[in-house]
Amino acid sequence: MGERVFALHDLHYSYRTGHPVLSGADFELQPGQRVALTGGNGSGKTTLFHVMMGLLLPQQGQVYAYGRLCKAEVDFIPVRARTGLLFQDADDQLFSPTVAEDIAFGPLNLGKSPQQAAAIVEEVLAQLQMSGYETRITHHLSGGEKRMVALATVLAMQPDVLLLDEPTNALDEAAEARLVALLQGLPQALVVISHDRRFLAQVTQRRVVLRDGLLLEGGAV
Repeated sequence: MGERVFALHDLHYSYRTGHPVLSGADFELQPGQRVALTGGNGSGKTTLFHVMMGLLLPQQGQVYAYGRLCKAEVDFIPVRARTGLLFQDADDQLFSPTVAEDIAFGPLNLGKSPQQAAAIVEEVLAQLQMSGYETRITHHLSGGEKRMVALATVLAMQPDVLLLDEPTNALDEAAEARLVALLQGLPQALVVISHDRRFLAQVTQRRVVLRDGLLLEGGAV
């Protein structure tokens, strides 16, 4: 299936409470794979995403991303350019005054011109059936609208991998249906955290379970 985009070996991570959330976790992601990451509340699923992005550095173990060993902050800079992380809380992702500015922020930081960034904003909003939202004030949006704009900021980076943390939070049925249709048509590898088994069955094929700090194969979704 080609080169692994992520390979995690023997990861260990504990917070200051001393409770280990990762204790020897191993995980591999191939290009195009669509994986459901499940486990109980507090089991460490979000922590795993943050380790993959270099937002947290493991206390033991190795993170390989796109064929390179990543050990320090500088190693993760190119990883973040190729990996889109949707945070569990949309307010952690949105900080600009308007929707267009939020979505354009990533492309501009990747070196796109203002004209190119504007075209990406238009394209991504059309994908999400949100054309016309460009000038909307971000903090005036509903929870579901913020969720979709947060996803738009991720898609605008045109990443190779999507890490989606509870992507259906605050979405109504119509918005969730749009999200399912969009994800089903994307070529990127996906890892999705969700407690919604019906949603996972529509957008992923393989399941892994995080339990007692280890990642266990859970079979087909």
